Amino acid sequence: MIVRFFSIVLGLLLSLSSPVVADEMRLAVTTSFHNSGLAGVLLPEIKKDLGLNVRLLVVGTGQALKLGRQGDVDAVLVHSRKAEEAFITNGYSKYRREIMYNDFVFIGPIVDNAKIKEKKTAVEVLKAVSASQQIFVSRGDDSGTHRKELSLWKAAKLKPETFSSSWYRASGSGMGATLNMASAMDGYVFADRASWLNFGNKRGLRILFSDDPALFNQYAYLPISATKHSHIKVTASKKLEHWLTGQKGQALIAGYKLSGEQLFVPNAKN
Repeated sequence: MIVRFFSIVLGLLLSLSSPVVADEMRLAVTTSFHNSGLAGVLLPEIKKDLGLNVRLLVVGTGQALKLGRQGDVDAVLVHSRKAEEAFITNGYSKYRREIMYNDFVFIGPIVDNAKIKEKKTAVEVLKAVSASQQIFVSRGDDSGTHRKELSLWKAAKLKPETFSSSWYRASGSGMGATLNMASAMDGYVFADRASWLNFGNKRGLRILFSDDPALFNQYAYLPISATKHSHIKVTASKKLEHWLTGQKGQALIAGYKLSGEQLFVPNAKN
């Protein structure tokens, strides 16, 4: 009886002295979000405030949504509204929650042979690149950025699948690798502004065109439906959503700057 008593006491003491193990959830995010560096600001604060370890799976939007469909993550943070709405229609999430936005930009060599800096719209930019056949590096990976690029080619009534590989190159990789490829080739590239600002290998490239409303880039959070996948960590996912859309999360997003330039604009609605 005495042995049993001391065993219980010892067990209680060990449980009290053991460190609290944080909860964990898996979040699929885009390479453009990750390359911006914002995750490095948000994740430590999320862990401190919520006791939640957010494990990031960094992929393109298409792959992020695939992970969601398979139930391999608890939520996704992506930027391709049409794909997000199809995801909801098919029952993989009940809603999308807008978190923040930035914009896409066209980047190219200082010697702008395609003369895109002179253009007025994104469609005109792509027409100029196609006409000049200057090297253009595409993501080519079914990411949100790639899907946006394809929608702009469509608006320009041009078909990338018919372009010569002598000038239209697909990296098949994330934003950082694609920017590196464009930098090495002194080519044009379509990217999100945040990834570009945080990119170290700019060499002779610079932003040549921006500020067309067509280049708006909205990020949204989609919790995976527990109806589709009963093992999803609904509580943890909901906590993260509330934090990202709450006062602190939105303030940290607004305050994240590089070289004095704000990378994202928070726009969550409560």
